[in-house]
Amino acid sequence: MKFIWLHSVRLYLSVGMFFYFRKIKIHNAKNIPKDKPVLLLCNHQNALLDALLIATKCGRFSYFLTRAAVFKKSLVSKILNSLQMLPVYRIRDGWSNISNNNAIFVTCSELLKAGEIVTIFPEGSHNLKRTVRPLSKGFTRIVFDTLEKYPEIDLQLIPVGLNFEKAEAFPDSTALFFGVPILAKSFVSENRNEDVVKLKTKIQSEISKLTTHIPLDNYDETLKKLNNLQVDYLNPNVVNNCITNNFENGETSRKPNLKKIRLFFKFLLIINLLLPYLLWKFIMQPKIDEVEFISTFRFAFAIVVVPIYLLIFGFLLVSLFSFKIAVIYIASVLIISLFAVKL
Repeated sequence: MKFIWLHSVRLYLSVGMFFYFRKIKIHNAKNIPKDKPVLLLCNHQNALLDALLIATKCGRFSYFLTRAAVFKKSLVSKILNSLQMLPVYRIRDGWSNISNNNAIFVTCSELLKAGEIVTIFPEGSHNLKRTVRPLSKGFTRIVFDTLEKYPEIDLQLIPVGLNFEKAEAFPDSTALFFGVPILAKSFVSENRNEDVVKLKTKIQSEISKLTTHIPLDNYDETLKKLNNLQVDYLNPNVVNNCITNNFENGETSRKPNLKKIRLFFKFLLIINLLLPYLLWKFIMQPKIDEVEFISTFRFAFAIVVVPIYLLIFGFLLVSLFSFKIAVIYIASVLIISLFAVKL
C-alpha cells in the first residue's frame, strides 16, 4: 500500500511540476546507485520545493530530513511521515528538543544499513542567495555514526546542486546536477575531528561546483554583473568559470522575445482561473513572511486548489450545458496554461 501511495504522489507531483516549471533539466541522475545506501547532500534555496524536485527526479524513493517546525500540526505530520520525511530539530526549536535528533540520526543509520537513500540539506536552512553556505556537522554525525556501527557498509555520498533561474518567480526553470559518488569509508581515520573537517570541506567544494557559488565578499556587486551579462544560471559550471575569470567569456541565456505572447496567454489563464488567482494574490501570498517559501506555497496552492476549482466548474458546465462543453473548457485551460508556462 505504501508503494502505491508513494508512486501515486510522485506521479501527481511530476504532473504538477510539468505545468509549473518552464524547464526542468536533470543531469547525471545515473550517478545514483540503485542497490546501495546513498546519502544525497544538496544545497538549499527554495524551501520544500527543493525536496519535491529531488523526490520526483532522483529515480529512487528517498527519506528526507525536514525541519521539525512543519510537523507541529497532527494532520500535516501524518502526511509528511507518509512521504518519508523525518523531523530534525534546530536550536531555534528550543534546546530541550535538540536531544530528539539522536533518535532521528539512529533512524537514518538503520535506513542506510537497509540500503535506502536519505536526503539532507547540510546548509541547515534555506536561502535564495546564489552561494553555498557553510555546512552544519549534522550530516557528518550520521555518516560516521553509521560507519562506526556498520563498518562494512558501502555508503555512497552524492553531492547535489539545485539551480533556479529565479527561485521566487513563476514560471521558473530549474536544473539538478547529481555529482560523482564519494565513498564514505575513504574519510575514516583515527582522528574523527579531522575526518569531520575533511568531509565537510570536500562536500562543500563538490556542491559549489554543481550550483552557482558567488563568494559572499562583494556578493551584490558580483550578482549584478552576472545579471547584466544575462548568464544562464542553469549552467553553473559556466557561471562559476565566469566569476573566476573576472566575468570574461560568460555565456548568456538570451532568448527570443516572446514577452507579449507570453503575457497574452498569462492573461487568458488568469481570466479562466480568476477565483483561484484572487485567492492566491490577495489572501494567501500576503501571509507568507519568508520569500523562500513563496514558490513552495504557490506550487502547493496550484496543485491542490486549481484542480478542485476546475472539477467544480466542470461539473457546473455539465449540469448547465453538456459533458462535451465541460471537457472542452478544461482542455482549453490546460492548453492555455502550457502556452503561458512553456513559452
